Amino acid sequence: MSRHRNVRGMNYDDDYDGYDEVYGHSVEDDAYGVSPGTAEEFLYRRSYHEHHLGKYMDKIGEGEEEDEENTLADSKTYQKPKLNDVDEARLQSCLEGIRNVVGDGTPEHILIEAVLSSNFVMEKAIDAILNQEEASSKDSQHSKGASNHIDLPTRSHQRVPQVRANDLSMSKVTGDVTRMSFPATKKPVTGFYIADDDSGGERVATPPKVTSPTRRSSLPVPPMAGRLLGDSTDRLPKVASTSDLGAMGGSNSRPSSRPTSPSTGRRDSKVAKSSIDVAKEYAKRQSSGKELINLVVIGHVDAGKSTLMGHLLYLLGQVNQRQMHKYETESKKQGKASFAYAWVLDETGEERERGITMDVGLTRFETPNRIVTLLDAPGHKDFIPNMITGAAQADVAILVVNATNGEFESGFESGGQTREHALLVRSLGVTQLAVAVNKLDTVDWSKDRFKDITSKLRHFLKQVGFKEADVEYIPCSGLTGENLKEKATEPKLTQWYKGPCLVEQIDKLKPPERAIDRPFRLCVSDVFKGMGAGFSIAGKIESGSVQVGDKVQLIPVGETGTVKGVSIHDVDTRWACAGDHAALTVTGMDQNNVTIGCVLCTMEDPIKSCTRFRARVIMFNIDVPVTRGFPILLHYQTVSEPAIIRRLISTLHKSTGEILQKKPKCLTKQSNALIEIETTRPICLELYKDHKDLGRFMIRYAGSTIGAGVVTELK
Repeated sequence: MSRHRNVRGMNYDDDYDGYDEVYGHSVEDDAYGVSPGTAEEFLYRRSYHEHHLGKYMDKIGEGEEEDEENTLADSKTYQKPKLNDVDEARLQSCLEGIRNVVGDGTPEHILIEAVLSSNFVMEKAIDAILNQEEASSKDSQHSKGASNHIDLPTRSHQRVPQVRANDLSMSKVTGDVTRMSFPATKKPVTGFYIADDDSGGERVATPPKVTSPTRRSSLPVPPMAGRLLGDSTDRLPKVASTSDLGAMGGSNSRPSSRPTSPSTGRRDSKVAKSSIDVAKEYAKRQSSGKELINLVVIGHVDAGKSTLMGHLLYLLGQVNQRQMHKYETESKKQGKASFAYAWVLDETGEERERGITMDVGLTRFETPNRIVTLLDAPGHKDFIPNMITGAAQADVAILVVNATNGEFESGFESGGQTREHALLVRSLGVTQLAVAVNKLDTVDWSKDRFKDITSKLRHFLKQVGFKEADVEYIPCSGLTGENLKEKATEPKLTQWYKGPCLVEQIDKLKPPERAIDRPFRLCVSDVFKGMGAGFSIAGKIESGSVQVGDKVQLIPVGETGTVKGVSIHDVDTRWACAGDHAALTVTGMDQNNVTIGCVLCTMEDPIKSCTRFRARVIMFNIDVPVTRGFPILLHYQTVSEPAIIRRLISTLHKSTGEILQKKPKCLTKQSNALIEIETTRPICLELYKDHKDLGRFMIRYAGSTIGAGVVTELK
């Protein structure tokens, strides 16, 4: 039985009765009130059209051919004048350069006539063409500025004679154009000069900018693809003078030292990057009165670090009142009204929802004598790796402790982060510390409570390695703002405390010496795509300096690129040096190959990378002895890399460094030893004796810090 309908005996009259009346109609004319004209235009009727495919194929391209023929009809019938080989080469070179400026819309015969009329001077020909196009766009043939441009001849099939240089009328016009295009001290340009040096080489002069007299716009003329032969020995004017290059590169930039042509007396076509004397610029910045300092805020979780610094930023004017009111309103809606100031630094939704800092917050503020880069480190033990990243970039630190009864003890005793954070920052090179005894208002500004806390901390910090002269204790309240920006006014506090407020203590912290004269090193902490070309690499510059135009290399990847932009705290600048947290816009690299932990350095002296190195380590309070093959997690700057202790070379004396035992079986707590470490992937390292900041690292195991070390030898 067939699946198809039996159409042989079908009566079409019954099934399709009245179908011819509506077949091919999309709507009923009477129901919708469509006029006959509208129906004829929009309604499709199959019987009114032809349906063979050839009818449509014949129409394809008809309109394009007509337009092309109309546009180029004159050029096709135009007879090109006969020229000698030299003039023909000059003509073709001028035509190529003119097309790069005016495009392909102008007929070729008009371009040829313009070149011949201007005696093969491309600048004059471009001016004439642009002026004629502007005049033709208006409905008047005699515009107000018609006397300032070259009148092109009408379309003709005769040979256009070459205009000679001594033609008085032509020289008058070209003189006017030249005076408006170039400085008055330079001679009019009548051609392109090719100078042959002793070695037989050739140099082609790069054409300068062309200025149209009527448009008053500067159009750059591209370099000629072929060599132009001219009969003039006049030199072209300089594209950029020494003063112009100095203005482009900054007030302290030096002129380019590129060789100049002995015959033309001008620089090479490629302008060298402006060189900035970073040492002088840095000395000028230091002499302005405010020195740069990197400050990290550490402490146990819920000690009030973000609230304390957020309130301080608000008092210093870094957060406007409208934004602060928004934080207060949103925090109240979530039932966390006391977290309003913490939201200044805790910007992510997860941090605000959980009420803890998870990543390092970066911001900037100023004191009377310091420009402070603030690093708000997380206090929770799960985010210690992020805290190490922030502490490795800091010069000084603020240790925040909670003065509430029971809270200080939970953070200071075994398992708390107060001890571990203080130990970490000291192991990473921080020597100056300000201890902020926060939430003292919860104990009614008790002097006894303050003394009890400071006595315990003083003894511990001395054991860690802090000098008493480098540690200062400040009572304060992050929620109420007492003793933050201005000295305390609370009567219960002023009775027994006469010391500085928190801002005054920050202002007294001394910045370390910056290694500006050393090779450039930037530890990558963030990679992101900006709005322009290339992408941005952010991080702290550990040594050296960088400026726009420098060639840089990424280690251990090995890729190279060019610095197209430099910004410090979202402020564009042309240079940055050691100590700055900068974002560099780089081109020439693959963004997918740039990862956090890489080091950006100079091409001449890149940092070394390796997978095995020797180091001198000191073990902290560890529960399990460290043996050969012990797995660890190595924290170095922004790197967190799994590693294995391959060899235990010897144990050393803490003070003298003399060898106590060779090839020990294990390392116990408080032991000092020389070991060999192997990582799974190459990492960038410097010897501690050469670069202290890039020669330190931390060792963690099972979620706790078990040791710290310095690099002594690279394999």
